[in-house]
Amino acid sequence: MRIVLDAMGSDTCPDPEVQASLEAAELFGDEIILVGPADQLEKKIIEIDSSYKGVQVVNATDAITMNDKGLALALKAKRNNSKTSMAIGMDLVKNKEADAFVTAGNTGGAMATAYFRLGVIPGVERPALTSLFPVKGGHCVVLDIGANPDCKPEHLAQFAIMGNIYANKVLGKNNPRVAILSNGEEPGKGNELVKAAFPLIAASGVNFIGNVEGKELFGGEADVVVTDGFTGNILVKSSEAVAKLITDLLKEQLMRSFWTKIGGLLSKPAFAEIKHFMDPGEVGAAPLLGINGLVFIGHGRSDAHAMVSAIRAARQAVSSNLLESIKDAIQQQITRV
Repeated sequence: MRIVLDAMGSDTCPDPEVQASLEAAELFGDEIILVGPADQLEKKIIEIDSSYKGVQVVNATDAITMNDKGLALALKAKRNNSKTSMAIGMDLVKNKEADAFVTAGNTGGAMATAYFRLGVIPGVERPALTSLFPVKGGHCVVLDIGANPDCKPEHLAQFAIMGNIYANKVLGKNNPRVAILSNGEEPGKGNELVKAAFPLIAASGVNFIGNVEGKELFGGEADVVVTDGFTGNILVKSSEAVAKLITDLLKEQLMRSFWTKIGGLLSKPAFAEIKHFMDPGEVGAAPLLGINGLVFIGHGRSDAHAMVSAIRAARQAVSSNLLESIKDAIQQQITRV
């Protein structure tokens, strides 16, 4: 298996990527293709491990940064002779020289590059950025979390199909429970998008359980929750902010007195377990489902541990034949319609 890692993605690149490539190659026994300025990468690799077995460096002289916007970003993503690490890395996937692409870089840049260089799966109108939310009893697949601020009902129906396959292949859920995020559980609740998408998802062939509110999502009552990218992005960022607020408040309260400090020490194993469960670095990256290739996008703050987790997620998608399964499911929907 060959996984491409964008060496120029994270906020502190390329150090986390270099470290992660070496760790992943040793841990998984696969070839990691590190894409970025070759001289710089090879120098850093040799400083850590002069042999660097399992890591191949592919030269890329340019990168898409957070400063790239609009036309400049589109040109970097689309041009045939683009020298960015994202373009060169995704071309390796397109040309069957690699099995998946992982980056912690500019999300918009990764989505644009994937769209122009890999295209979408036939029958898919919009790709969806997908997240695994920590919920009661495990994780829930939530999509879209930011790729499509404006959606049509049929887009949500396709998200439901792709999320259903992802939950089955990655979480091992048999007949996953699929729901749509709304402001009420009852049928008929929600805005016009939700109400119009409801019957389409119900007819899509997935195990549709109807509407869910936030409390049902975090209560673990659904395995897949679909929404538009605007709502999904707010949900993700609000959830992260609330989790940090609760953590900070607990730390403050536990440091208030001698007895609370003792209580905190006694509770340390439980807090460590919760931190591990809530840590985005354990998931590593979110797949861009609907793209005709496996593309995973991580957070810019990713460290080497998070990068290794992202590579693990990409490997799992490859080994479970995720892409072909989604293609088959979309074709079945087209045939059904």
